Amino acid sequence: MDTKSNVIRVGSRKSELALIQTNFVIDSLKKVYPEKEFSIVTMTTLGDRILNVSLPKIGEKSLFTKDLEDALRNKTVDFVVHSLKDLPTSLPDGLAIGAVFEREDPRDALVLREDVKDCTLSTLPAGSVIGTSSLRRTAQLRGSFPHLTIQDVRGNLNTRLRKLDSPTKEYSALLLANAGLQRMGWGDRVSKILPCSEMMYAVGQGALAVECRSDNREILTMLAPFNHAETYCRVLAERSFLKTLGGGCSAPVGVSTKLKPIESNFKLTITGGVWSLDGVTKVDHTMELTFPQIKRTQKHNLSPTEETGNKKIKTDEENDNKTYNPLEELDKMIAEKKGDLNCEDLDTPEDLVNSETPRCFCGLSENMNVPLDVITKCDDLGKDLANNLISKGALDVMKVTQDLIRSSIAKS
Repeated sequence: MDTKSNVIRVGSRKSELALIQTNFVIDSLKKVYPEKEFSIVTMTTLGDRILNVSLPKIGEKSLFTKDLEDALRNKTVDFVVHSLKDLPTSLPDGLAIGAVFEREDPRDALVLREDVKDCTLSTLPAGSVIGTSSLRRTAQLRGSFPHLTIQDVRGNLNTRLRKLDSPTKEYSALLLANAGLQRMGWGDRVSKILPCSEMMYAVGQGALAVECRSDNREILTMLAPFNHAETYCRVLAERSFLKTLGGGCSAPVGVSTKLKPIESNFKLTITGGVWSLDGVTKVDHTMELTFPQIKRTQKHNLSPTEETGNKKIKTDEENDNKTYNPLEELDKMIAEKKGDLNCEDLDTPEDLVNSETPRCFCGLSENMNVPLDVITKCDDLGKDLANNLISKGALDVMKVTQDLIRSSIAKS
């Protein structure tokens, strides 16, 4: 950050969705830090530049994040806003995820072409082309709906929808992340939100992550109140699961997590699955863990994760009719405050202030809103789930897929 100008430089991809997400984070921070100025630095990542090759065939890691992370490390920007699903489970040295904002619905959405909008995946005519660039979606579609044809489709959301609407009728439908469509204001394009029993979603899907330098205590302190406790617990278990498996975009891996209040406790449930590329072989398992609490009793002043009244933790199903504004209570509290707000108006966690470098879990900096024992248990839950799948042969299934990809690359 340029201390003289008080400007915080924020890195973002250039796509419309990326900028919407970046501006959402900035607007959230401005509510608490109105004296700060935020400047967006946009850039085009490798994944944005290469659009004529499927993601696994590019053969590079961090396709949508490396350029942004390079800017972080050379101090061109102070923090970067990502879709969490794009961030690898192991980050480059010196970088950390300072906050994970409250998650949108993580499930996938089916978007049908207008002339077949009354169909479902099961009732689409045989040979109908479904567009997706995800091996995870491809494998699940092939396993459950063998009558459909799967074809790679690249580009941002605008580009993909134009391809669907093209007079050539090349695609009958697209599979897309529901969260992205909702953030773009295109919820009316969603034909059906796919249940997890039909389509497990990607690790971290639907959540926004703010990545920064792990030694930038000022930015970490600024982000700490926005590190949403319930979302953090879910995505940590998911990332720990994926990291233990060793999977990424080159393997069909999906998850589903739920965090529900059960009497005075909270139950975290996670289901993970690994598929063969043809969808015929599936290895999956479900595990759960119960916590007496998931938030520290001493909360941040003005924290957007603060519980009020009898507000429930949202489940995926409740997101369909979502009306809750995660910053609504924060707005009320700010309106009641007199005078200007600044960093000193927040109760900064002592262990963050006193720590040289925060502890990290799968790239996620320690969430000061969550008890440490809960964090470690969520981390362990993901590891245990992965080890269960490994004992059932998941790594063999993944190896076959990766060998097929390498063979395809060699032939192309």
